[in-house]
Amino acid sequence: MKILMLSSTFPYPPTRGGTQVRTFNLMKYLTQRHHVTLVTQRAEDVTDEEVEALRAWVEELAIFPRPGGPKNDGIWGKVKRFSNFMREGTPPSVLHNYVPEMQQWVDRYVQTLITTDVASEFVITCEHSANEIYVRPEWQAQVNSVVDIHSSVYATCRQQLETGTSEKQWRDRLQLPLLRQYERDYCAKFSAIAVTTDEDRQQIQEFTPQSKIKVIPNGVDLSRFTYRPSDPGGKQIAFVGAMDNLPNIDAVRFFALEVFPLVRLRYPDATLMLVGARPGSEILELGKQPGVTVTGQVPSVVEYLHKSAVCVVPMRTGYGIKNKTLEAMAAGTPVVASDRGLEGLRVDGEGVPLRALRANQVSEYVSAISRLFEQRGLREKLAKNARSLVESEFTWEVAGKRYEKLLQSLLSE
Repeated sequence: MKILMLSSTFPYPPTRGGTQVRTFNLMKYLTQRHHVTLVTQRAEDVTDEEVEALRAWVEELAIFPRPGGPKNDGIWGKVKRFSNFMREGTPPSVLHNYVPEMQQWVDRYVQTLITTDVASEFVITCEHSANEIYVRPEWQAQVNSVVDIHSSVYATCRQQLETGTSEKQWRDRLQLPLLRQYERDYCAKFSAIAVTTDEDRQQIQEFTPQSKIKVIPNGVDLSRFTYRPSDPGGKQIAFVGAMDNLPNIDAVRFFALEVFPLVRLRYPDATLMLVGARPGSEILELGKQPGVTVTGQVPSVVEYLHKSAVCVVPMRTGYGIKNKTLEAMAAGTPVVASDRGLEGLRVDGEGVPLRALRANQVSEYVSAISRLFEQRGLREKLAKNARSLVESEFTWEVAGKRYEKLLQSLLSE
């Protein structure tokens, strides 16, 4: 099988964020058995060494410069972008990273497939819905294509409005019906759709009832996230994640400002480690609180997990399986997480071994963390059960096999 993978996010090293991790590991699995051409964009912080390291993983690599940061062109610029969204149907966030030269390269590649009558041997994959823009609707009858939707843009926006965590409520209320139509339109042009959870599958199925939709979960590299050799004890709490990600920023501020002070009242020696790259002023300010440390980027995330008694995933927004949750579970660090942080994972309930503690309200977090601080047996139980779940259902080999099966099914139809 020959695969053309489209990723406007440069997927190396696979430690920068969830999109990079998923894209790289699915690509890594497919390149072991198939011919993969990757088309991607290079931001200014991508080094020549990283480019060459990525090139070694694929048969062919096409790289285009990534556009710069968003323009600060005032209110009239925002009005113009929204007007374009209403008229053309594509969100500004997608258009911002659109590169015409990349589109021309993809157009020529696909046209060659069609004119040489070998399109039946190929599949185009869009790694993240933002890359759907490069796949033209008229190709649907001639070339198989898959969009790997990491999370529904419409559902995420709706959720942020419902939970009051939207950064700009007036904007998102205006955009919500447009995002619904956008997601409906772009999903309809693909041969198949991949999502990470059943919740996302149900959401996308509402838009396109006839579409072929498969759940391809995230995974963990077990060679990196090793199971910790022993319970460290103590009262260190860890949060791990990219600190420039809006759902992460909201989660960290909620926990550090509303939950952790109450934990410190019970346990004055409790500490909170905020581990992740690119912390902005909102996150750095949290480091002034007693017991809170903001690390910035670290050489090894797993070392912080191994040293922590608890890992919290207090997400209030964001759809899809959270890599941070899976990685903590793989490392053997007991997890306390919200419904959002545990999406797509069976961790409690009738007939399910207890694999994490669930919390959504402040009091629930304080209670769950207190139980784990005080009960070594509970910590060991969660660690063992969680690692077993990851090993059996959430490795990148499991995810890769499912993705490969989906792509192959299109060629046999």
